[in-house]
Amino acid sequence: MHNTPAPTPAIPGWRLIVSDTGRYWAIRNRAFPRVALRAGVEPAVDADTFEEVQAAVAEQEEKARAAVAAAEKTAVAAAETTGPVS
Repeated sequence: MHNTPAPTPAIPGWRLIVSDTGRYWAIRNRAFPRVALRAGVEPAVDADTFEEVQAAVAEQEEKARAAVAAAEKTAVAAAETTGPVS
């Protein structure tokens, strides 16, 4: 019987690094939209456990979605108030 190592955990869209001290780092593979970065979204997070870094990634992804949605809502509202361009 062979002992096979446990599969390395993964977070889709993020590069996961485990330091030699066991700390987890996740770095987003693609840049967040500028509006998300301006809203304070972080493209790199770290934590003591995989579960914690996974939660930190989920938090950043949600913040990015919210920032993009807010920017789109603002753009639509602005377009509605200015009317058509002549």
